[in-house]
Amino acid sequence: MSDTPEPQSPNLPDVKRILEAALLSSQDALTTTELKRLFEQELDHVLIRRLLDELRDEWAGRGVELVQVASGWRFRTRSDVQPYLDRLKNEKPARYSRAVLETLAIIAYRQPVTRGDIEDIRGVSVSPGIIKALEGRGWIDSVGYREVPGRPALYATTRRFLDDLGLRTLAELPPLAELQKVMDFDDAR
Repeated sequence: MSDTPEPQSPNLPDVKRILEAALLSSQDALTTTELKRLFEQELDHVLIRRLLDELRDEWAGRGVELVQVASGWRFRTRSDVQPYLDRLKNEKPARYSRAVLETLAIIAYRQPVTRGDIEDIRGVSVSPGIIKALEGRGWIDSVGYREVPGRPALYATTRRFLDDLGLRTLAELPPLAELQKVMDFDDAR
């Protein structure tokens, strides 16, 4: 006989409350593997996922929502209340030039691409500042080199890019034709 107490089965309301607290207090998205580490007893991914789905349902219709993004799960402000919260900020959101947005779109839809590929598609040269701005934001990264003379860097989007757009995968990007309509609309202004 052992003096070690038998592990108790988890109290599901407490588990859900702890998951909620961890997600609300974290600035970054958390994976189910990270969330499992909150507990001494072994919880499987299926249970964690079920509890996350329950939390998402419980928060539906409130000012914040639980979402799954590329890097895991996180709470975020619902888009319909964001304009009100923006009034509390003194800073203006970052504005990006058309060249930066076109470059980002090319990388997102054609990745991995070289700077030369981007220039061929855009028809103009890409300044190093554009690439640096996108890397600085954490939206793109060099993922290797093309095996041609000069070995140019290959660029692709990052998980942070997906997280910032609230996407789980690149497949959730809007169709390219829809993006073109938005870009044309901005030109008309």
